[in-house]
Amino acid sequence: MQVENLAKAYGSLQALHPLSFSLQPGECVAILGPNGAGKTTLIEMLVGLTQPDSGTIEYGGRSLFSHKADILEEIGVQLQESTLYKKYTVRETLQLFASFYRGPTQEEALLTRLNLQEKADTRLEKLSGGQKQRLYLGCALVHNPQLVFLDEPTASLDPQSRRYLWDLIQSLKKEGRGILLATHYLEEAEFLADRVLILDQGSLIATGTPQGLISQYSRESQLDAQVRDLDAPTWAQLQTEFTTLKMQGDLATGRISAAGDPEKLEILLQQLLSHHKGNVQAVTLRQSRLEDVFLQLTGRKIRDE
Repeated sequence: MQVENLAKAYGSLQALHPLSFSLQPGECVAILGPNGAGKTTLIEMLVGLTQPDSGTIEYGGRSLFSHKADILEEIGVQLQESTLYKKYTVRETLQLFASFYRGPTQEEALLTRLNLQEKADTRLEKLSGGQKQRLYLGCALVHNPQLVFLDEPTASLDPQSRRYLWDLIQSLKKEGRGILLATHYLEEAEFLADRVLILDQGSLIATGTPQGLISQYSRESQLDAQVRDLDAPTWAQLQTEFTTLKMQGDLATGRISAAGDPEKLEILLQQLLSHHKGNVQAVTLRQSRLEDVFLQLTGRKIRDE
């Protein structure tokens, strides 16, 4: 898929400024952004639900606008909000979605792959949240698409169900399918994505591999430790040597933290463990994550628009 200068406005609101990117077979591209960043607007345009104001969308060199019917046979879509008929069983739901496509479908094989074979004749209203999400993914995969759009596929799931879906998505990548993933879970994007697009207020503000973005925007690591009866001269010496060192609480039962270059924090860690082991406990050194990049670029204030 190749996207060039795609843009969309609703009246005076510019929902998406001109944006360009590509998605290759076997690649997962994650779209990240705060509420109102333009993620859902972008996906809706890419799957033909919303008409862009300008720009082009091509699948294998074919324009979505002139080959829409054929292209929709080749892509799978799991939208953020899926409302299915609750009285249908799992099997009936997959059969319904299979009937929308001209080519061969794989509803029976999906029951096994999605670990839903024992729930095949269970109505949707009786399914757990994780089972429903797996079924929604099955509806997107029933016609064996080569490119799959996933909008918040693991929202509100428990960690076990979320990890199960991560493994399914990884297996889709290994089969050569392209995955476009919109998610609020930064850990999810870091685990699954080959490349990341970070949107903010309708603009693409950063793109690259997760590790590349971490190296570019947030090389700082974070050190945290619990202190006990740390004497004042020792604390003053540590502050002199490591200027980012901060204290929460007091020298008797406080917590110390420091952010900075990983190599310098490693030196601080070794010094704490070697010379102040009795006074410093529960020491952790955390490397920068994609979440740190995201917060640095978009800010920490919650946006409800």
